Amino acid sequence: MILVSVQPGQEVMQTITAELARQGVANGAVVSLIGGIDACVISNMPADDVTKDILTAYEQPFELTGTGEIKDGKPHLHVVLGKEGDGALAGHLHEAHVRTFFVNAYILPL
Repeated sequence: MILVSVQPGQEVMQTITAELARQGVANGAVVSLIGGIDACVISNMPADDVTKDILTAYEQPFELTGTGEIKDGKPHLHVVLGKEGDGALAGHLHEAHVRTFFVNAYILPL
C-alpha cells in the first residue's frame, strides 16, 4: 500500500497524480482518503441528464473522507465533505486545496 500525504500549500489531485507517476502506478484502488481541506471543486450529475456534470467551487474549510480508483495513472475520487453546522456535501472531486490541514490517501496498486 502507498501513502500519499498532501501537505499545506499542495493541491490534492495534482499531488496524488504526481506521486502515482513517480512510483509507476497505473491502476489501483484508493481505499481511504481522509483529512481537511480549505477549498475545493466537486461535481454532481443533473437529474435530467446524467451524462453531464455540474461543477461547484467552495472556498471554506471541510473535513474530507472518500474513496476512489486509479485508472491509467489518473485518480477518480468521490468524497464526502463535512462543513460547519454539521452539514455535508458529496460528489466527484476535481480539485482540493490544502492550506491548513493535510490529506492522506491510502492507495493499493493493482
